[in-house]
Amino acid sequence: MFLRRFAVIVPRSTRFFSSKDSLDLASNIAELNKEMESVFGEPPPDGLANSGNRSCMAQDAHHNSHVILGSTNDKFAAQELSSISHHLGENTPGLTHVGSTGKAQMVDVSPKENSSRTAIASCKVVLGKKVFDLVLANQMAKGDVLTVAKIAGINGAKHTSTLIPLCHNITLAHVRVDLRLDPEDFSVEIEGEAASTGKTGVEMEAMTAVSIAGLTVYDMCKAASKDIQVTDIRLECKTGGKTGYWCREE
Repeated sequence: MFLRRFAVIVPRSTRFFSSKDSLDLASNIAELNKEMESVFGEPPPDGLANSGNRSCMAQDAHHNSHVILGSTNDKFAAQELSSISHHLGENTPGLTHVGSTGKAQMVDVSPKENSSRTAIASCKVVLGKKVFDLVLANQMAKGDVLTVAKIAGINGAKHTSTLIPLCHNITLAHVRVDLRLDPEDFSVEIEGEAASTGKTGVEMEAMTAVSIAGLTVYDMCKAASKDIQVTDIRLECKTGGKTGYWCREE
């Protein structure tokens, strides 16, 4: 009976109060208590106020537990990384894009020396005989598949730092993308090369070039078949920088 009278007397705008934080909740409950006392001539039952206090305390406890848990997780991650580094040894290459607390970071390359850097990457797009013959005869509805893919690959290399979030924005001196039709397995063999003089390598630029070229081949041909596969995206070799020359062993 008390709740029915309360619902009639108290306006709708007052009943639907905000509960975004504990202070607002406590303030709204206090105002309701005063209004109920003025209407009914007596304060409301203790249950309403106590439930508000319990709610505030629960919210504060929940917030504090998240703060403590987050701090504990950061400390635990730092300890784990320190333990792993000690176990692997000082001479083992680490993940440079991971900070001391395990969070992602962009590598500071300012202390590095400028050097001439190159990288070559490759990719394969398996078309199938039907699509291969159409590409070979330049009969695809969208036009010249290999030329469009070549331009897309070069453009992709120039936008690597936009596509890959922790890559540095570098000045490229040269980008090459070559596509060759392979009749043995009805595929397109793609090779990309990037070159620059600077403080960081161009491996990602070369790999982005062949990746975008391969995806463009798929886009140009997907109307003829959905069974096309973009495979074997990989770095073939690189030069320059601290690690110098590297080439994939067959």
